[in-house]
Amino acid sequence: MTATKPTFPAPDHDHDRCTADGLSHAEGVCKLRAQKFTPIRRRVLRALLSSHRPLGAYEVIDELAKSMPAPAPITVYRALDFLMENGLVHRIESRNAFLACAHDHDAAAMVAFLICDACGSVGEIPAMPVARGLNAAARASGFAPKLSVVEITGTCAHCQGLDS
Repeated sequence: MTATKPTFPAPDHDHDRCTADGLSHAEGVCKLRAQKFTPIRRRVLRALLSSHRPLGAYEVIDELAKSMPAPAPITVYRALDFLMENGLVHRIESRNAFLACAHDHDAAAMVAFLICDACGSVGEIPAMPVARGLNAAARASGFAPKLSVVEITGTCAHCQGLDS
């Protein structure tokens, strides 16, 4: 995961630039993997990039309906599946929602999601040491771990006023 990206972007950051960077990252990933970045996949990702908050599938549909006829839910779910498979979107389990990801990490990288209760923004941080510990504890009890998702709720520095 690239360390140069802030965990939570400043509220007044250049969001158009942020969105453009996310789309450019997705184009590069798809090109590298010889995957098609179709117009609907691009639109779904753009909808998710519209904020740093996770969106449910129907919220994505609502966002898309602002600029085009509302797509069928199955179309959005297929696009989300593609984007998740290619590491461009994460699923936030506790919110049953999806978050765009423009970090340079592979799909197997362990991250922890920091979910701000005040503004709803989600940041991600590397969590490999945590994952190793959890997986070791699970294996020690005879459990074969398959997927670990770490979600931590709290208040981001912006909402606490610590970023000024």
